[in-house]
Amino acid sequence: MEMEYVRLGRTGLKVSRIGLGAWQFSEAWGPVSREAAVKVVEKALERGINFFDTAMVYGAGLSEYLLGYALREADAPRDDVVVSTKIPGEFLNPIDIPRALEKSLKNLGFTHVDVLLAHWPPCWSNYPVCVYARAMERLVHLGKVSHLGLSDHPVELIDKFRECLAREDVEVVQVKYNLVERWAEEEIIPYAELHDITVQAWSPIAKGALTGKYEPGSYEFHDVRRGNAVFHPDNYGRVWGIVKLLRDIGEKYGKKPVQVALNWLIAGSPVVVPIPGARKPEQVDDLAGAVGWRLRYEDWVALHEATKNLVIQYSVNYVNTDPEQRLAETEARER
Repeated sequence: MEMEYVRLGRTGLKVSRIGLGAWQFSEAWGPVSREAAVKVVEKALERGINFFDTAMVYGAGLSEYLLGYALREADAPRDDVVVSTKIPGEFLNPIDIPRALEKSLKNLGFTHVDVLLAHWPPCWSNYPVCVYARAMERLVHLGKVSHLGLSDHPVELIDKFRECLAREDVEVVQVKYNLVERWAEEEIIPYAELHDITVQAWSPIAKGALTGKYEPGSYEFHDVRRGNAVFHPDNYGRVWGIVKLLRDIGEKYGKKPVQVALNWLIAGSPVVVPIPGARKPEQVDDLAGAVGWRLRYEDWVALHEATKNLVIQYSVNYVNTDPEQRLAETEARER
């Protein structure tokens, strides 16, 4: 299947309908190496993926460094790829924004970044929206950033950020969105469709829960998925039922559950561009196989109906915690 491409927001950039997230190029997901990163990026480019996402906080710059290194090793012309990186909420002030971006450019080996997103609102620092909006816009005027975006911002803050800009606009919003976590459909995606903004869907396969690799009771994670609510037994039984439906539907098309889950996202909205991650080249092949075809209407609706009322309870780990037991464990360690 050939890769599909769409316009990034209202810009002239064309990006692959499936991007590649680079959070996996950090220790958060386990051991990582230059060689592994190069193989993944080479396979992505081979399959037509040209849209890559990273962030300053992924391994404190390690992800940016490995992504830039891998793109150079793969001889990818700079103008042929679109790279977004994200600046954390704590840095969103006029002093830290340019200093942090310079470090990111050094990590990546770039002279400019295609899209700079605020990773999350500065909820612990209380920087006013207009202050960081104008500071980020200044970097566009200075040629260090091509386009702006927002990650994990509610519609109210997106609107406020856009109002603060003088000449630029928000071209990308990034939000968690997958078949079993669909809250983005309530406000973010309709807003993005109305304003022609690209939606980078992060965690589009629910951190691997929708791949079908993890049967209930068969997994024990030692990475960022440890303690993740989707994999908690109180939730995962329902999620596994959806995985089985993905398998059944996939058999009709000769596709894997992960490919059906990603195709469902892109078939449902013209602005959604999933950015799943991959640690191995064969996983990239699976991701790329999610495009170049479409679910039939009846199959899309079957998945919609099966998941529209599915509720992930995010408080499960807290609700099931016994304070007396935790206190006893703490006291035992102190002794």
